[in-house]
Amino acid sequence: MTNARILVVDDEPQIRRVMRTTLVARGYMVSTARNGEEALQKVRDERFDLVLLDINMPGIGGMEACRIIRSQGDIPIVILSIRNAEKEKVEALDAGADDYVTKPFSMPELLARIRAALRRSPLMSPGTPDLLNLGKTVINFVARRVTVDGTEVRLTPKEFDLLRYLASNPDVVIPHAKLLQAVWGPDYGEEVEYLRVFMNQLRKKIEPDPSHPEYLLTEPWVGYRLSLPKKA
Repeated sequence: MTNARILVVDDEPQIRRVMRTTLVARGYMVSTARNGEEALQKVRDERFDLVLLDINMPGIGGMEACRIIRSQGDIPIVILSIRNAEKEKVEALDAGADDYVTKPFSMPELLARIRAALRRSPLMSPGTPDLLNLGKTVINFVARRVTVDGTEVRLTPKEFDLLRYLASNPDVVIPHAKLLQAVWGPDYGEEVEYLRVFMNQLRKKIEPDPSHPEYLLTEPWVGYRLSLPKKA
Protein backbone atom coordinates (compact mmCIF):
# COMPACT_ATOMS: atom_id res chain seq x y z
CA MET A 1 0.00 0.00 0.00
CA THR A 2 1.84 3.09 -1.23
CA ASN A 3 1.80 6.33 0.75
CA ALA A 4 0.31 4.61 3.80
CA ARG A 5 0.26 6.73 6.93
CA ILE A 6 1.96 5.01 9.87
CA LEU A 7 2.01 6.10 13.51
CA VAL A 8 5.11 4.92 15.39
CA VAL A 9 4.61 4.87 19.16
CA ASP A 10 7.71 4.32 21.30
CA ASP A 11 9.17 6.08 24.32
CA GLU A 12 12.76 5.74 23.05
CA PRO A 13 13.75 8.68 20.79
CA GLN A 14 16.41 6.68 18.94
CA ILE A 15 13.95 3.97 17.96
CA ARG A 16 11.46 6.58 16.74
CA ARG A 17 14.16 8.26 14.64
CA VAL A 18 15.43 5.05 13.08
CA MET A 19 11.95 3.77 12.29
CA ARG A 20 10.85 7.10 10.84
CA THR A 21 13.95 7.30 8.60
CA THR A 22 13.58 3.71 7.42
CA LEU A 23 9.85 3.90 6.75
CA VAL A 24 9.98 7.27 5.01
CA ALA A 25 12.74 5.93 2.74
CA ARG A 26 10.28 3.24 1.64
CA GLY A 27 7.53 5.65 0.76
CA TYR A 28 5.48 5.64 3.96
CA MET A 29 4.26 8.81 5.63
CA VAL A 30 5.24 8.65 9.28
CA SER A 31 4.16 10.37 12.46
CA THR A 32 5.51 9.55 15.91
CA ALA A 33 4.28 9.57 19.49
CA ARG A 34 6.26 9.23 22.73
CA ASN A 35 3.62 7.51 24.83
CA GLY A 36 0.11 6.10 24.85
CA GLU A 37 -1.56 9.39 25.70
CA GLU A 38 0.05 11.17 22.76
CA ALA A 39 -0.77 8.25 20.48
CA LEU A 40 -4.46 8.31 21.42
CA GLN A 41 -4.64 12.03 20.76
CA LYS A 42 -3.03 11.64 17.34
CA VAL A 43 -5.34 8.79 16.40
CA ARG A 44 -8.31 11.00 17.32
CA ASP A 45 -6.99 13.98 15.36
CA GLU A 46 -5.51 12.29 12.26
CA ARG A 47 -6.12 9.35 9.95
CA PHE A 48 -3.61 6.51 10.00
CA ASP A 49 -3.43 3.27 8.04
CA LEU A 50 -1.34 1.45 10.65
CA VAL A 51 -0.09 1.86 14.22
CA LEU A 52 3.25 0.42 15.37
CA LEU A 53 2.82 0.31 19.13
CA ASP A 54 5.45 -0.44 21.77
CA ILE A 55 4.05 -2.20 24.84
CA ASN A 56 6.43 -0.98 27.56
CA MET A 57 5.83 2.75 27.97
CA PRO A 58 5.23 5.04 30.95
CA GLY A 59 1.70 6.31 31.58
CA ILE A 60 -0.89 4.56 29.43
CA GLY A 61 0.97 1.45 28.34
CA GLY A 62 0.82 -0.06 24.91
CA MET A 63 -1.66 -2.73 25.92
CA GLU A 64 -4.23 -0.25 27.21
CA ALA A 65 -3.61 2.07 24.25
CA CYS A 66 -4.22 -0.89 21.94
CA ARG A 67 -7.57 -1.65 23.60
CA ILE A 68 -8.70 1.96 23.30
CA ILE A 69 -7.62 2.32 19.67
CA ARG A 70 -9.33 -0.94 18.76
CA SER A 71 -12.56 0.08 20.52
CA GLN A 72 -12.67 3.18 18.34
CA GLY A 73 -12.01 1.66 14.92
CA ASP A 74 -10.46 -0.98 12.71
CA ILE A 75 -7.01 0.48 12.09
CA PRO A 76 -4.36 -2.29 11.92
CA ILE A 77 -2.18 -2.44 15.04
CA VAL A 78 1.22 -4.13 15.21
CA ILE A 79 2.58 -4.57 18.73
CA LEU A 80 6.34 -4.26 19.35
CA SER A 81 7.66 -5.89 22.51
CA ILE A 82 10.78 -7.32 24.12
CA ARG A 83 8.62 -10.12 25.56
CA ASN A 84 8.41 -13.31 23.55
CA ALA A 85 6.22 -15.49 25.78
CA GLU A 86 2.98 -16.81 24.29
CA LYS A 87 1.05 -15.35 27.24
CA GLU A 88 2.04 -11.80 26.26
CA LYS A 89 1.26 -12.43 22.59
CA VAL A 90 -2.18 -13.77 23.43
CA GLU A 91 -2.86 -10.81 25.72
CA ALA A 92 -1.90 -8.37 22.96
CA LEU A 93 -4.08 -10.13 20.40
CA ASP A 94 -6.95 -10.18 22.89
CA ALA A 95 -6.47 -6.44 23.30
CA GLY A 96 -7.06 -5.99 19.59
CA ALA A 97 -3.62 -6.23 17.96
CA ASP A 98 -3.36 -7.71 14.47
CA ASP A 99 0.24 -8.81 14.84
CA TYR A 100 3.06 -9.05 17.41
CA VAL A 101 6.74 -8.47 16.66
CA THR A 102 9.43 -9.24 19.22
CA LYS A 103 12.38 -6.90 19.81
CA PRO A 104 15.09 -6.95 18.66
CA PHE A 105 13.76 -7.43 15.16
CA SER A 106 15.36 -7.03 11.77
CA MET A 107 14.05 -4.22 9.64
CA PRO A 108 13.21 -6.59 6.74
CA GLU A 109 11.09 -8.64 9.16
CA LEU A 110 9.26 -5.55 10.40
CA LEU A 111 8.70 -4.29 6.86
CA ALA A 112 7.22 -7.66 5.90
CA ARG A 113 4.87 -7.50 8.88
CA ILE A 114 3.85 -3.96 7.93
CA ARG A 115 3.09 -5.03 4.37
CA ALA A 116 1.03 -7.94 5.68
CA ALA A 117 -0.95 -5.69 8.04
CA LEU A 118 -1.61 -3.18 5.24
CA ARG A 119 -2.52 -5.86 2.73
CA ARG A 120 -5.99 -5.29 1.43
CA SER A 121 -8.38 -8.22 1.62
CA PRO A 122 -8.34 -10.37 -1.51
CA LEU A 123 -11.46 -10.52 -3.61
CA MET A 124 -13.99 -13.13 -2.61
CA SER A 125 -13.16 -16.53 -4.03
CA PRO A 126 -15.74 -18.25 -6.23
CA GLY A 127 -16.65 -20.51 -3.32
CA THR A 128 -17.69 -17.67 -1.02
CA PRO A 129 -21.47 -17.15 -0.79
CA ASP A 130 -22.91 -13.64 -0.89
CA LEU A 131 -24.98 -14.44 2.19
CA LEU A 132 -24.49 -17.04 4.89
CA ASN A 133 -27.03 -17.94 7.55
CA LEU A 134 -25.77 -19.57 10.73
CA GLY A 135 -28.86 -19.86 12.86
CA LYS A 136 -29.64 -16.34 14.07
CA THR A 137 -26.41 -15.02 12.55
CA VAL A 138 -26.55 -13.57 9.03
CA ILE A 139 -23.29 -12.72 7.25
CA ASN A 140 -23.35 -10.51 4.18
CA PHE A 141 -19.94 -10.98 2.59
CA VAL A 142 -20.57 -8.39 -0.11
CA ALA A 143 -21.50 -5.62 2.32
CA ARG A 144 -19.11 -6.95 5.02
CA ARG A 145 -21.99 -6.85 7.49
CA VAL A 146 -22.88 -9.29 10.26
CA THR A 147 -26.12 -9.34 12.23
CA VAL A 148 -27.04 -11.58 15.15
CA ASP A 149 -30.74 -11.84 15.91
CA GLY A 150 -31.26 -8.63 13.92
CA THR A 151 -28.55 -6.65 15.73
CA GLU A 152 -25.44 -5.62 13.81
CA VAL A 153 -22.18 -6.96 15.21
CA ARG A 154 -18.87 -5.33 14.30
CA LEU A 155 -16.05 -7.62 13.22
CA THR A 156 -12.49 -6.44 12.81
CA PRO A 157 -11.07 -6.79 9.29
CA LYS A 158 -8.98 -9.81 10.32
CA GLU A 159 -11.97 -11.48 11.99
CA PHE A 160 -14.06 -10.93 8.87
CA ASP A 161 -11.33 -12.24 6.55
CA LEU A 162 -10.90 -15.32 8.71
CA LEU A 163 -14.63 -16.01 8.66
CA ARG A 164 -14.82 -15.40 4.92
CA TYR A 165 -12.01 -17.83 4.15
CA LEU A 166 -13.63 -20.53 6.24
CA ALA A 167 -16.97 -19.84 4.51
CA SER A 168 -15.34 -20.29 1.11
CA ASN A 169 -14.38 -23.81 2.21
CA PRO A 170 -17.40 -24.95 4.25
CA ASP A 171 -17.27 -28.25 6.15
CA VAL A 172 -13.60 -28.63 5.21
CA VAL A 173 -10.79 -28.68 7.77
CA ILE A 174 -8.34 -25.86 6.99
CA PRO A 175 -4.85 -26.52 8.42
CA HIS A 176 -3.37 -23.85 10.66
CA ALA A 177 -0.59 -22.85 8.27
CA LYS A 178 -2.90 -22.56 5.26
CA LEU A 179 -5.36 -20.42 7.21
CA LEU A 180 -2.62 -18.12 8.53
CA GLN A 181 -1.14 -17.62 5.07
CA ALA A 182 -4.54 -16.95 3.53
CA VAL A 183 -5.52 -14.33 6.10
CA TRP A 184 -2.22 -12.82 7.30
CA GLY A 185 0.07 -13.49 4.35
CA PRO A 186 2.72 -15.86 2.96
CA ASP A 187 5.27 -15.01 5.69
CA TYR A 188 3.07 -16.62 8.34
CA GLY A 189 2.42 -20.23 9.20
CA GLU A 190 3.50 -21.00 12.76
CA GLU A 191 1.57 -18.36 14.71
CA VAL A 192 -1.13 -20.77 15.85
CA GLU A 193 -1.93 -18.60 18.87
CA TYR A 194 -3.19 -15.92 16.45
CA LEU A 195 -5.84 -18.29 15.17
CA ARG A 196 -6.82 -19.39 18.66
CA VAL A 197 -7.38 -15.82 19.83
CA PHE A 198 -9.23 -14.63 16.72
CA MET A 199 -11.39 -17.73 16.61
CA ASN A 200 -12.36 -17.23 20.25
CA GLN A 201 -13.30 -13.64 19.50
CA LEU A 202 -15.38 -14.71 16.51
CA ARG A 203 -17.18 -17.32 18.58
CA LYS A 204 -18.07 -14.73 21.21
CA LYS A 205 -19.64 -12.60 18.51
CA ILE A 206 -21.57 -15.11 16.40
CA GLU A 207 -22.00 -18.40 18.29
CA PRO A 208 -25.12 -18.94 20.46
CA ASP A 209 -22.90 -20.58 23.09
CA PRO A 210 -19.22 -19.70 22.50
CA SER A 211 -18.03 -22.34 24.97
CA HIS A 212 -19.83 -25.01 22.93
CA PRO A 213 -19.51 -23.80 19.32
CA GLU A 214 -21.85 -25.13 16.66
CA TYR A 215 -20.28 -23.56 13.59
CA LEU A 216 -16.65 -22.57 14.18
CA LEU A 217 -15.11 -25.88 15.11
CA THR A 218 -11.61 -26.84 16.20
CA GLU A 219 -9.92 -29.89 14.74
CA PRO A 220 -7.30 -30.59 17.44
CA TRP A 221 -3.69 -30.33 16.24
CA VAL A 222 -4.87 -29.76 12.66
CA GLY A 223 -6.89 -26.60 12.09
CA TYR A 224 -10.42 -25.22 11.96
CA ARG A 225 -13.55 -25.68 9.91
CA LEU A 226 -16.85 -23.93 9.43
CA SER A 227 -19.70 -26.38 9.97
CA LEU A 228 -22.82 -25.34 8.08
CA PRO A 229 -26.25 -25.90 9.65
CA LYS A 230 -27.80 -29.18 8.62
CA LYS A 231 -30.70 -28.76 6.20
CA ALA A 232 -34.06 -30.02 7.40
